[in-house]
Amino acid sequence: MPNPKSTPRSTPATRRQAAAEPGESALAPNRQQNILLAAEQLFAVRGFHGVSIRDIAEEAGVPLALVGYYYGPKLGLYHTIFRERAGYIGERLESLASAQRDAAPGQLLEEIVKAFVLPVLKVAAQPAGHNFLRILSRGMNDHLAEDEPVIRELFDPLAHAFIDAITAALPQATRGQAAWCYQFALGALLHHVNDQRIERLSLGQNQPGDFDTTGPLLVRFITGGLRSACEAPTH
Repeated sequence: MPNPKSTPRSTPATRRQAAAEPGESALAPNRQQNILLAAEQLFAVRGFHGVSIRDIAEEAGVPLALVGYYYGPKLGLYHTIFRERAGYIGERLESLASAQRDAAPGQLLEEIVKAFVLPVLKVAAQPAGHNFLRILSRGMNDHLAEDEPVIRELFDPLAHAFIDAITAALPQATRGQAAWCYQFALGALLHHVNDQRIERLSLGQNQPGDFDTTGPLLVRFITGGLRSACEAPTH
């Protein structure tokens, strides 16, 4: 029979302390994932500077201390979101390599554009993925100091790979033209997955998120634009 003197007495204060300190129950993977998803949703809506660690903890339904325990400071959590979602970068690079290796004659550019577009639409079709693309679009547009290191680390190498591929597929294009065209294509892609006005602009004929329909259309649009823009060097 346990000695009453050796058993700590449970009080509201001790229960609050236990809840604030990561213990065995706090290490459940779903709590860690909840923090990441809550942060992703809040950053997508409010931006990096519009969200506090307390906001994230409340949204995730976890003690405040647990956010720092898992992810450190807010910037560390913010960059973790990018790295957790970076798997689709590998998918795009694999698709690009397949396009360069296997494309039929005359189809190389279109296959490169498919590798550029379709994995992003796959991410955008998922609610959490859509939040990440909003964060990415904000980072590309706002050029915040918080975004720059992770964009350089993860997305600049991806951009260089596609610019190299465009230059190889359109040998009449200069590197400068291909880089501009990559930027134009990226703008079209990110705007497409984030802008929700299409139902209103099409007078009800189109629905946002209809990526099965829009994917092939966007691929044709970007492919045609690349070909037209790179017909001859700019003066």
